[in-house]
Amino acid sequence: MASIDLPDPSSHSRADLRANCGDCFALCCTAFGFQRSADFAIDKPAGTACRNLSDDFACTIHDSLPQRGFRGCTVFDCFGAGQFVSQQLFDDVSWRESPATAPEMFAAFALARQLHEMLWHLTEASARAMSPDSAAPADDLRDRIAASLAADAESVLATDVSELHEQVRQVLIDVSAEVRGGYQNEDEGGASDFMAGSDHAGADLRAMTLGGANLRGACLIAADLRGMDLSHVDLLGADLRDARLEGADLSAALFVTQSQIAAARGDARTALPQDIARPRHWHRP
Repeated sequence: MASIDLPDPSSHSRADLRANCGDCFALCCTAFGFQRSADFAIDKPAGTACRNLSDDFACTIHDSLPQRGFRGCTVFDCFGAGQFVSQQLFDDVSWRESPATAPEMFAAFALARQLHEMLWHLTEASARAMSPDSAAPADDLRDRIAASLAADAESVLATDVSELHEQVRQVLIDVSAEVRGGYQNEDEGGASDFMAGSDHAGADLRAMTLGGANLRGACLIAADLRGMDLSHVDLLGADLRDARLEGADLSAALFVTQSQIAAARGDARTALPQDIARPRHWHRP
């Protein structure tokens, strides 16, 4: 596969948008609830500590989560919101030390995670935009979100996340169309045969040409993408659970998250985008 020169999103700083569990009060294990399913072995109400949480906020079954029925935990990513809320908004005072702060802390975490995820994508949108003018809307939104996060928990909780979501969504759509426009493949069986939200669960897509395809929100559960060139494919919100990515090139794919990659199947040959780590559970040849 031919390599594609890309701007480095990390130059716009994604350093604070990576989870650091050691500086977090296990907010993902407490704030959110889950129901017993293929991803979680038990029911857990929101705002309660997981039964596997230790007194020092560590997971007692971290090294065997999938085997113990907690696959959902292995694919969760807070985009750095956990340590931000724990250390900055609540001054390194945990909900165990100050139980009265727990409801506000958990609510702030839920909102901060959404804001951090928006920053993750806006950072890429700014870096991938074709001109300063087309990058400007992403930069403006990043500044607005950063201003909300720079204040206090009250400011975060007062943020109109719904309005921001819609504005961020439009910016990402615009940048995606601009980037993919230079890579469209109109041949039969090419990118023009795909659309946002399409269902390709279990499909073998290896005979297709996907460069520049719009697979935003698509269902790609267990889809076979082995060895494929996914350059400039928009994967925002695509469901990649158990998707076969062995040997695939996602280095220039658009709007990929760590959670998506952690849920997929890949190997040492899978080329990943900037700032996405190779999951430890992927097998090595």
